[in-house]
Amino acid sequence: MNKYRVVKGLRIVAMVLVAVVVFGEIVMRLWNWLMPALFGLRTLSFAQALGLLLLTKILFGGFHRHSGGRRWKRHMDERFATMTPEQRERFRSGMRGRGCGFGPVEPGSEQTAV
Repeated sequence: MNKYRVVKGLRIVAMVLVAVVVFGEIVMRLWNWLMPALFGLRTLSFAQALGLLLLTKILFGGFHRHSGGRRWKRHMDERFATMTPEQRERFRSGMRGRGCGFGPVEPGSEQTAV
């Protein structure tokens, strides 16, 4: 099981590196093709293109997951629908013990914000 996680982690790192190189190359080529001809700007090196890519990601995109949170919430809503009220309360109390305010608020129950 542990070996699988290491291999999966290495694959993810490899895919991220390939994506960074590909997107950096695309940004560099597009900039060097368009900007000097249109606006008389200087050409970019690969490192400058990566910096520009990172800057635009910070300014316009952020570093959040786009759909993972919604998928997780839908999964947990489905699990809550199949639980008995006792199982729900036991799960909530366990999560609260970890410092998480968790679960949908049901009418008549009070949940404090963390």
